Amino acid sequence: MKIGPKYKIAKRLGAPIFEKTQTAKFAISQAKQGRVRKRGGMASDYKKQLIEKQKMRFTYGISEKQLSRYVAEASTKSHQPIALLIERLESRLDNVVYRLGLAKTRRFARQMVNHGHIYVNGRRLDIPSHKVSPNDVITVREGSKATGLFTLLADTHEATSVPSWLSFDVKTMRGTVSGTPTYQATDFMFDPEQVLEYYSR
Repeated sequence: MKIGPKYKIAKRLGAPIFEKTQTAKFAISQAKQGRVRKRGGMASDYKKQLIEKQKMRFTYGISEKQLSRYVAEASTKSHQPIALLIERLESRLDNVVYRLGLAKTRRFARQMVNHGHIYVNGRRLDIPSHKVSPNDVITVREGSKATGLFTLLADTHEATSVPSWLSFDVKTMRGTVSGTPTYQATDFMFDPEQVLEYYSR
């Protein structure tokens, strides 16, 4: 999915949703923008919902069509749609590769999957949207381990960043889905309730 100028998008949405915007300079610019916005009055409910929807979409790097489908599934299949929506987004293979620490960004993780570097349960998968399940094993293709993508992983990997529903052995480059992702408001830069309200209009 092609994304426009990341700094401008993040500034418009008011959240550092891209790696390049997670800086002190961006935080300062947002603080200034917040003061201007406060003087200009409150945004409409629709605009708030739209912004939260865009935050979610750009965070995971998915299309409008994909997100609307995930929301529809969550709304019809569960009485707790927020939990199911987050579970579906977090269970995408590209996101899992990112969460395991194999890639610094979700976009890079998606490229890894597309290029065939990632295996699931011993089978090569090149579909970033593939939904992983508990007990699935994610590994790096043997022929890829010696490439520049992974040779420094042991030195740069941040084990503390791997969420509790995943486990990862950096020496073997083997990850396991040990549970299901859950929603904790403090872990995300968007409000899924506002997103559901946007699509229910």
